[in-house]
Amino acid sequence: MKILVSNDDGYLATGINILTDALSEIADVIVVAPDRNRSAASNSLTLSDPLRVSKVGKNRYKVNGTPSDCVHLALTGFLDEEPDLVVSGINHGANLGDDVIYSGTVAAATEGRFLGLPTIAVSLVGHQLKHFDTAARVATELVQRLEKDPLPSEFIFNVNVPDRPYDELNGIRVCRLGFRHKSEPVVKSQDPHGRTIFWVGPVGENQEEGEDTDFYALEQGAAAITPLKVDLTRHEALPQVKDWLLRD
Repeated sequence: MKILVSNDDGYLATGINILTDALSEIADVIVVAPDRNRSAASNSLTLSDPLRVSKVGKNRYKVNGTPSDCVHLALTGFLDEEPDLVVSGINHGANLGDDVIYSGTVAAATEGRFLGLPTIAVSLVGHQLKHFDTAARVATELVQRLEKDPLPSEFIFNVNVPDRPYDELNGIRVCRLGFRHKSEPVVKSQDPHGRTIFWVGPVGENQEEGEDTDFYALEQGAAAITPLKVDLTRHEALPQVKDWLLRD
Protein backbone atom coordinates (compact mmCIF):
# COMPACT_ATOMS: atom_id res chain seq x y z
CA MET A 1 0.00 0.00 0.00
CA LYS A 2 1.21 3.51 -0.86
CA ILE A 3 0.14 6.52 1.24
CA LEU A 4 0.57 10.23 0.58
CA VAL A 5 0.86 12.22 3.82
CA SER A 6 0.40 15.98 4.07
CA ASN A 7 -0.75 18.53 6.66
CA ASP A 8 -1.26 22.24 7.29
CA ASP A 9 1.16 22.72 10.22
CA GLY A 10 4.23 22.33 8.00
CA TYR A 11 6.70 19.54 7.33
CA LEU A 12 8.57 20.12 10.61
CA ALA A 13 5.50 19.72 12.82
CA THR A 14 5.52 17.01 15.47
CA GLY A 15 2.19 15.60 14.30
CA ILE A 16 3.12 14.85 10.71
CA ASN A 17 6.40 13.25 11.67
CA ILE A 18 4.86 10.94 14.28
CA LEU A 19 2.09 10.04 11.82
CA THR A 20 4.61 9.32 9.07
CA ASP A 21 6.68 7.06 11.31
CA ALA A 22 3.58 5.12 12.39
CA LEU A 23 2.21 4.64 8.87
CA SER A 24 5.64 3.65 7.59
CA GLU A 25 5.30 0.50 9.70
CA ILE A 26 2.43 -0.71 7.51
CA ALA A 27 2.86 1.01 4.12
CA ASP A 28 5.12 2.88 1.75
CA VAL A 29 4.77 6.55 2.71
CA ILE A 30 5.71 9.72 0.89
CA VAL A 31 5.36 13.14 2.51
CA VAL A 32 4.54 16.26 0.52
CA ALA A 33 3.79 19.06 2.98
CA PRO A 34 3.92 22.86 3.27
CA ASP A 35 7.26 24.46 4.06
CA ARG A 36 5.69 26.38 6.96
CA ASN A 37 2.52 26.57 9.01
CA ARG A 38 -0.46 27.09 6.71
CA SER A 39 -3.26 26.55 9.22
CA ALA A 40 -6.73 27.76 8.17
CA ALA A 41 -5.67 27.91 4.52
CA SER A 42 -8.87 26.03 3.64
CA ASN A 43 -9.01 24.75 0.04
CA SER A 44 -6.95 27.53 -1.54
CA LEU A 45 -4.66 26.80 -4.48
CA THR A 46 -1.71 28.98 -5.49
CA LEU A 47 -2.34 30.21 -9.04
CA SER A 48 -0.32 33.42 -9.32
CA ASP A 49 3.10 32.10 -8.26
CA PRO A 50 5.09 28.98 -9.15
CA LEU A 51 5.31 26.10 -6.69
CA ARG A 52 8.77 24.95 -5.65
CA VAL A 53 9.53 21.54 -4.19
CA SER A 54 12.54 20.78 -1.98
CA LYS A 55 13.61 17.33 -0.84
CA VAL A 56 14.18 17.24 2.92
CA GLY A 57 14.74 13.51 3.42
CA LYS A 58 13.99 10.11 1.95
CA ASN A 59 10.49 10.31 0.43
CA ARG A 60 9.91 13.63 2.19
CA TYR A 61 9.34 16.95 0.40
CA LYS A 62 8.36 20.48 1.34
CA VAL A 63 6.41 22.86 -0.91
CA ASN A 64 6.08 26.64 -0.79
CA GLY A 65 2.31 26.38 -0.97
CA THR A 66 -0.91 25.45 0.77
CA PRO A 67 -2.03 21.98 1.88
CA SER A 68 -4.25 21.74 -1.21
CA ASP A 69 -1.27 22.76 -3.37
CA CYS A 70 0.79 19.93 -1.88
CA VAL A 71 -1.76 17.22 -2.56
CA HIS A 72 -2.72 18.60 -5.97
CA LEU A 73 0.92 18.82 -7.02
CA ALA A 74 1.71 15.34 -5.75
CA LEU A 75 -1.23 13.67 -7.50
CA THR A 76 -1.17 15.54 -10.82
CA GLY A 77 2.40 15.10 -11.93
CA PHE A 78 5.00 15.19 -9.18
CA LEU A 79 4.75 11.57 -8.03
CA ASP A 80 5.80 8.81 -10.40
CA GLU A 81 3.15 6.47 -8.97
CA GLU A 82 -0.28 7.38 -7.64
CA PRO A 83 -0.80 6.41 -3.99
CA ASP A 84 -3.72 4.37 -2.74
CA LEU A 85 -4.70 6.76 0.02
CA VAL A 86 -4.17 10.31 1.30
CA VAL A 87 -3.77 10.93 5.03
CA SER A 88 -3.57 14.50 6.34
CA GLY A 89 -2.35 15.41 9.83
CA ILE A 90 -1.82 14.96 12.64
CA ASN A 91 -3.22 18.46 13.11
CA HIS A 92 -2.15 20.35 16.23
CA GLY A 93 -5.65 21.06 17.51
CA ALA A 94 -9.28 20.27 16.82
CA ASN A 95 -11.12 20.26 13.52
CA LEU A 96 -14.65 19.91 14.88
CA GLY A 97 -17.96 21.21 13.60
CA ASP A 98 -17.64 24.42 11.60
CA ASP A 99 -13.82 24.21 11.79
CA VAL A 100 -13.77 21.96 8.74
CA ILE A 101 -14.71 24.89 6.46
CA TYR A 102 -11.43 26.67 7.30
CA SER A 103 -9.17 23.72 8.02
CA GLY A 104 -6.11 23.19 5.86
CA THR A 105 -5.88 19.66 7.28
CA VAL A 106 -9.33 18.79 6.00
CA ALA A 107 -8.62 20.67 2.75
CA ALA A 108 -5.63 18.43 2.00
CA ALA A 109 -7.89 15.41 2.42
CA THR A 110 -10.60 17.02 0.31
CA GLU A 111 -8.13 17.66 -2.51
CA GLY A 112 -7.24 13.98 -2.47
CA ARG A 113 -10.93 13.16 -2.75
CA PHE A 114 -11.33 15.60 -5.68
CA LEU A 115 -8.60 13.63 -7.42
CA GLY A 116 -10.25 10.26 -6.86
CA LEU A 117 -8.66 8.83 -3.72
CA PRO A 118 -10.03 7.83 -0.31
CA THR A 119 -8.78 10.23 2.34
CA ILE A 120 -8.42 10.68 6.09
CA ALA A 121 -7.86 13.92 8.02
CA VAL A 122 -6.59 13.41 11.58
CA SER A 123 -6.48 15.96 14.41
CA LEU A 124 -5.38 15.80 18.05
CA VAL A 125 -7.68 17.71 20.41
CA GLY A 126 -6.40 19.34 23.58
CA HIS A 127 -4.61 22.35 25.03
CA GLN A 128 -1.05 21.15 25.74
CA LEU A 129 -0.77 18.38 23.17
CA LYS A 130 1.22 15.32 24.24
CA HIS A 131 -0.31 12.13 22.90
CA PHE A 132 0.31 12.31 19.17
CA ASP A 133 1.05 8.59 19.33
CA THR A 134 -2.62 7.98 20.23
CA ALA A 135 -3.86 9.82 17.15
CA ALA A 136 -1.25 8.05 15.01
CA ARG A 137 -2.41 4.67 16.28
CA VAL A 138 -6.06 5.50 15.55
CA ALA A 139 -5.10 6.64 12.04
CA THR A 140 -3.06 3.47 11.47
CA GLU A 141 -5.95 1.26 12.55
CA LEU A 142 -8.32 3.06 10.18
CA VAL A 143 -5.87 2.68 7.31
CA GLN A 144 -5.56 -1.04 8.02
CA ARG A 145 -9.33 -1.39 8.11
CA LEU A 146 -9.68 0.46 4.79
CA GLU A 147 -7.05 -1.77 3.24
CA LYS A 148 -8.86 -4.89 4.43
CA ASP A 149 -12.40 -3.65 3.76
CA PRO A 150 -12.35 -0.67 1.33
CA LEU A 151 -15.11 1.94 1.21
CA PRO A 152 -16.02 4.04 -1.84
CA SER A 153 -13.43 6.72 -2.63
CA GLU A 154 -15.97 9.53 -2.17
CA PHE A 155 -15.62 9.21 1.59
CA ILE A 156 -13.54 11.81 3.44
CA PHE A 157 -12.99 10.75 7.04
CA ASN A 158 -12.56 13.63 9.47
CA VAL A 159 -11.06 12.13 12.63
CA ASN A 160 -10.58 13.95 15.93
CA VAL A 161 -8.76 12.21 18.77
CA PRO A 162 -8.67 13.42 22.39
CA ASP A 163 -5.23 14.11 23.82
CA ARG A 164 -4.97 11.14 26.15
CA PRO A 165 -3.19 7.78 26.27
CA TYR A 166 -4.58 5.23 23.82
CA ASP A 167 -5.68 2.90 26.63
CA GLU A 168 -7.84 5.72 28.05
CA LEU A 169 -9.81 6.31 24.84
CA ASN A 170 -13.53 5.76 25.24
CA GLY A 171 -13.79 4.09 21.84
CA ILE A 172 -14.27 5.57 18.38
CA ARG A 173 -17.68 7.01 17.57
CA VAL A 174 -19.19 7.79 14.18
CA CYS A 175 -20.63 11.30 14.44
CA ARG A 176 -22.08 14.21 12.55
CA LEU A 177 -20.53 17.67 12.74
CA GLY A 178 -21.74 19.94 15.51
CA PHE A 179 -22.16 23.71 15.21
CA ARG A 180 -20.63 26.70 16.99
CA HIS A 181 -21.99 30.10 17.90
CA LYS A 182 -20.65 32.83 15.62
CA SER A 183 -17.03 33.83 16.23
CA GLU A 184 -16.02 36.39 18.80
CA PRO A 185 -15.39 39.96 17.50
CA VAL A 186 -12.04 40.90 15.99
CA VAL A 187 -9.45 42.28 18.40
CA LYS A 188 -8.45 45.84 17.54
CA SER A 189 -4.91 46.94 18.38
CA GLN A 190 -1.99 49.04 17.14
CA ASP A 191 1.35 48.08 15.64
CA PRO A 192 4.63 49.64 16.92
CA HIS A 193 4.15 52.51 14.46
CA GLY A 194 0.72 53.42 15.82
CA ARG A 195 -1.22 52.01 12.88
CA THR A 196 -4.49 50.22 13.55
CA ILE A 197 -4.40 46.45 13.15
CA PHE A 198 -6.93 43.69 13.74
CA TRP A 199 -6.59 40.11 14.95
CA VAL A 200 -9.23 37.55 14.07
CA GLY A 201 -11.13 36.76 17.27
CA PRO A 202 -11.55 33.39 18.97
CA VAL A 203 -13.93 30.78 17.62
CA GLY A 204 -17.44 30.73 19.07
CA GLU A 205 -18.55 28.39 21.82
CA ASN A 206 -20.25 25.12 20.98
CA GLN A 207 -23.86 25.79 20.02
CA GLU A 208 -25.20 22.43 18.90
CA GLU A 209 -23.49 19.50 20.59
CA GLY A 210 -26.04 16.72 20.80
CA GLU A 211 -25.09 13.16 21.65
CA ASP A 212 -24.57 12.32 17.96
CA THR A 213 -22.07 15.15 17.34
CA ASP A 214 -18.29 15.20 17.21
CA PHE A 215 -18.22 17.75 20.06
CA TYR A 216 -20.04 15.34 22.37
CA ALA A 217 -17.82 12.40 21.47
CA LEU A 218 -14.69 14.34 22.41
CA GLU A 219 -16.28 15.46 25.68
CA GLN A 220 -16.85 11.79 26.47
CA GLY A 221 -13.21 10.96 25.82
CA ALA A 222 -13.89 9.16 22.54
CA ALA A 223 -12.32 9.67 19.14
CA ALA A 224 -14.80 11.04 16.60
CA ILE A 225 -14.96 9.99 12.97
CA THR A 226 -17.20 11.99 10.64
CA PRO A 227 -17.68 11.02 6.99
CA LEU A 228 -17.69 14.23 4.94
CA LYS A 229 -18.82 14.97 1.41
CA VAL A 230 -17.93 17.79 -0.96
CA ASP A 231 -21.42 18.52 -2.36
CA LEU A 232 -22.46 21.79 -0.67
CA THR A 233 -25.86 21.94 -2.38
CA ARG A 234 -28.78 22.30 0.03
CA HIS A 235 -30.89 19.82 -1.91
CA GLU A 236 -34.01 20.06 0.27
CA ALA A 237 -34.17 23.81 -0.45
CA LEU A 238 -34.23 23.52 -4.25
CA PRO A 239 -38.06 23.40 -4.56
CA GLN A 240 -38.43 26.33 -2.15
CA VAL A 241 -36.00 28.51 -4.10
CA LYS A 242 -37.63 27.58 -7.42
CA ASP A 243 -41.02 28.58 -6.02
CA TRP A 244 -39.55 31.84 -4.65
CA LEU A 245 -38.23 32.80 -8.08
CA LEU A 246 -41.64 32.20 -9.68
CA ARG A 247 -43.54 34.47 -7.29
CA ASP A 248 -45.03 37.68 -8.68
